[in-house]
Order: sequence, then C-alpha cells, then structure tokens
Amino acid sequence: MNLLMSDISLNITLKDDNKYVDLSKLKIANCVGCFGCWTKTPGKCVIRDDATKVYPLIAHSQKIIYVSRLYLGSYDITMKTMLERAIPTQKAFIRLHNGETHHYQRNVLEKDAVIIAYGDISEKEQKIFKKLVERNANNMCFKDWKIYFVKEQDVEKTVIAEVNKWEN
Repeated sequence: MNLLMSDISLNITLKDDNKYVDLSKLKIANCVGCFGCWTKTPGKCVIRDDATKVYPLIAHSQKIIYVSRLYLGSYDITMKTMLERAIPTQKAFIRLHNGETHHYQRNVLEKDAVIIAYGDISEKEQKIFKKLVERNANNMCFKDWKIYFVKEQDVEKTVIAEVNKWEN
C-alpha cells in the first residue's frame, strides 16, 4: 500500500491499493504525552478520534507522500499533530540503530518517502526542515526520502507527478 497524506484538500484520484488521507477533514486531538499507547493499550492510542484510523496506514505504507505547509522550519500544525499521534507505531523500548538510540518499531514497514513542503519558504527554513526530515527518517522508517519545496499553487501538480511514479 502507498499513502498520500495532506494537510490541504487535493483534487486527486488514486488507483489500486493506494490511499489518500486529507487531514484537514479529520478530527485529530493533540497528543497528551500520557504514553498510554505504550502501557495501557499497547499499540493503540487512548484518545479515540480519527488519528486511530491514520497511524496504521502510515505504519503499513511502502511509499508515502506527506504534503504540508512549512511553518518555522517544521511541518505545520495539522501534519505535526498527526505525526505526533503516530507514536503507537513505536514501542517504549530503545535500541541502537545506525549508532544512535531509537525506539523499536511496532510492525512498521520501511518506506520511500516524499515530503512536499509548500508556502513562502526561506532558505533558512529549508535548511532547518531538511535537518528535521533527516533526523526523523530513522524514527519513521524512511529507507529513502526526498523533499520538494514548492509554492502552494504548485502542490497538486507536484503530487500528481509523484503519484504517477507509483503506477510505473
């Protein structure tokens, strides 16, 4: 399965087993840091909202596209909230991975990732965001990733070009 997850509505139709999640249409609460997903209900968030349908899709995708406005060198609120709520895909236990400590993954597939960051983005923000994605890649099981920085009006065109690569 491949996943397209966006913080804005896109006019796109996906084929086969590909999924599209429009985060702007979902109700996703902030993570409260209770770690209930590790202790009370391992692998499941204790907050019962739309995030519980999304993080399993993230975990089981082989290819993933994140579309997010860039805000202060990071994902904007909608995407950042969802990614924080995906913590049930990790276990509380720590391991050495590429010489660093990281959490064990809970049935998470390695994936190729494309991040399409849009907005009025300065070079400084781009540099910060590239470092963020590089650091997150180990925790998100990215085996390969690339980032596109685009204007908002070019988001859909860029997404379509990337989704078309799934078909080939």
